[in-house]
Amino acid sequence: MTTLLLVLDLGGTFVFALSGASVGVKRSLDLFGILVLSFVAGNFGGITRDLMIGAVPPAAISDWRYAAVSVLAGLVTFYGFAVLDRLQSSVLVFDAAGLALFAVSGTQKALALGLNPFMAAVLGMLTGIGGGIVRDILAAEIPTVLRADLYAIAALAGAAVVVIGHLTDLPSTAATIAGAALCFGLRMMAIRRGWRLPVARSRQPSQDESDKTS
Repeated sequence: MTTLLLVLDLGGTFVFALSGASVGVKRSLDLFGILVLSFVAGNFGGITRDLMIGAVPPAAISDWRYAAVSVLAGLVTFYGFAVLDRLQSSVLVFDAAGLALFAVSGTQKALALGLNPFMAAVLGMLTGIGGGIVRDILAAEIPTVLRADLYAIAALAGAAVVVIGHLTDLPSTAATIAGAALCFGLRMMAIRRGWRLPVARSRQPSQDESDKTS
């Protein structure tokens, strides 16, 4: 389990760091700015998770491999963005992959530390969306989780599969893979087909009301 969590964490860190660095390149940031976005996107969700469950100091700070993976992703993106950009909607693909890996790893770590299943699933969702929120804020964008098609819902669904596997004594690896696949699949299908939750719409004033206020 320890090895599985480490692999999931480092994998999620790398792909989320790629998404952060890709946003930085598209915003024409310098190398330092790209590395900052890379580290924040790759690690903020995990740091938040570890602080909330009392696993301090957070792994992203105490283990040099997290920073190394983030820097590597930033450098790969900075010098090879032309190749990465040939992938269709590369930022969205990396973001979906990071969301899936972090959602299941966050849930597994919470369960391993004895949290109740419901809160473990919620924490898994928060782990998945945390890095993307800070990445978008630093890039002066509305966070994807507030406007995207089935973003947090996809993370929660993947986390729920891990919890169900834990409650039914399924092999943790199988449940983790199934949860990550469901989360990634839902997110990509939502992107392709435009699946989304209802959107709030403000009431538009009628022509008479507009004339009265003018």
